[in-house]
Amino acid sequence: MLPSQPLLHAGIFALTVLQALASDTFIAAVYEQAVILPEPTDKPVSPDDALALMNKNMDVLEGAIKEAAQQGAHIIVTPEDGIYGWKFTRESIYPYLEDIPAPVVNWIPCTDPSRFGPAPVQERLSCMARNNSIYVVANIGDKKPCNSSDPDCPSDGRYQYNTDVVFDPEGKLVARYHKYNLFTTETQFNYPKEPEAVAFETPFGKFGIFTCFDILFYEPAVVLVSKMQVDTVLFPTAWMNVLPFLTAVEFHSAWAMGMRVNFLAANTHKTSFAMTGSGIYAPDGARTYSYNMKTEDGHLLIAELDAHPRLSPASPPAVSWSSYALSVKRFSQNDHDFTGIIFHDQFTFTELTKPGGNFTVCQKDLCCHLSYKMAKKRDDEVYVLGAFDGLHVIEGQYYLQVCTLLKCKSTDLDTCGQPVEMAQTEFEMFSLSGTFGTNYVFPEVLYSGVQLAPGEFEVLNDGRLINKRKPTKPVVTVTLFGRWYEND
Repeated sequence: MLPSQPLLHAGIFALTVLQALASDTFIAAVYEQAVILPEPTDKPVSPDDALALMNKNMDVLEGAIKEAAQQGAHIIVTPEDGIYGWKFTRESIYPYLEDIPAPVVNWIPCTDPSRFGPAPVQERLSCMARNNSIYVVANIGDKKPCNSSDPDCPSDGRYQYNTDVVFDPEGKLVARYHKYNLFTTETQFNYPKEPEAVAFETPFGKFGIFTCFDILFYEPAVVLVSKMQVDTVLFPTAWMNVLPFLTAVEFHSAWAMGMRVNFLAANTHKTSFAMTGSGIYAPDGARTYSYNMKTEDGHLLIAELDAHPRLSPASPPAVSWSSYALSVKRFSQNDHDFTGIIFHDQFTFTELTKPGGNFTVCQKDLCCHLSYKMAKKRDDEVYVLGAFDGLHVIEGQYYLQVCTLLKCKSTDLDTCGQPVEMAQTEFEMFSLSGTFGTNYVFPEVLYSGVQLAPGEFEVLNDGRLINKRKPTKPVVTVTLFGRWYEND
């Protein structure tokens, strides 16, 4: 006699849990999705039309989820805006929203879809998780009614939130996160009244979740890692790349190293908006990543991670980021410092005029020290050492301390700091450090063609970022990107 479907599913789920418990590692997946976008409109479409579009995107996600599960993945992260896209007004996004309850209600939408009113998107996501015995992470929109008794209630009588949801392998809703740091264009959503630090336990470690722009701020990103001690961060994003420091793969990899956690970043894919770059990152570097500005294809990434990376022998030790830089005198007196702009911030630069040497450049309280030797100095490429110590104020306000060795766009020094993807100069050695006032520093090395350098550099305990590969591949930038949250 064949077992009933519920009993069969329970058996599969139990086996999955036991397999996860038997290992100190797990298999993670992220999916970079070429999102199907709605037609631009200021007026709401019908609920049926909204659901039809979302089902098209969920058809794509379902294929990726099935493939990930077949390859043994325990969890899959999908992108921000992956189910309905972007470019909405407050009114036009409304048909795409659902009422998402708090996970404490102990709800499996796949088996009880109408418990909290119509929820076809949550039902389908829940069934994807349940039918494939995998954790599914997705980004959707939440709506919450309010009235005049709430002085903050919007005039249309509802709150609208950019929301991440997580369903476990039984299809149960186990996490709900409302994005706290909205990007400037997200006028269709409300800010939560308080930041949410959302974490949940799994058989393979403690997981936290936040969304896109959140990564640049103390709450919730640092709170989850430093105070709640999560092992792995889940990160749906719609990231528009900004060279030379804020390209998705380099910054997300650097954040994982700087915070010493696993980081699962799933980006949307739209080359016309410079949206690409997803990866599975560990504290010692990228396990796998993808950056593709040539085609419009989605991409599934799968890799194995340590369930508790802080306990792993491969986990790098804690770093005293300013220790070395504070112990040395300025390497040189620069007679030719000049200023340049990187992403609206005014840096102080000094040109690397020789094939090798020692340089220091300072701005305010930050001094950046560089020792280097080029494999061969080229006449057609110019490199500079740069420092920035100040408040970035364009799409948000956040205080930065940045030390960088970077290639200029041309031999004209006025182009230093402008976006560059290609380079030809290799380095026999580099050692970069800075007198940082913050312990939150993220190390980046970006090679020509927007390639990461996993395993090819290291950060010493005293804060020096050095190369291990000799010579390096052609270098676009070597950067220590510091966030001084207290100065925001």
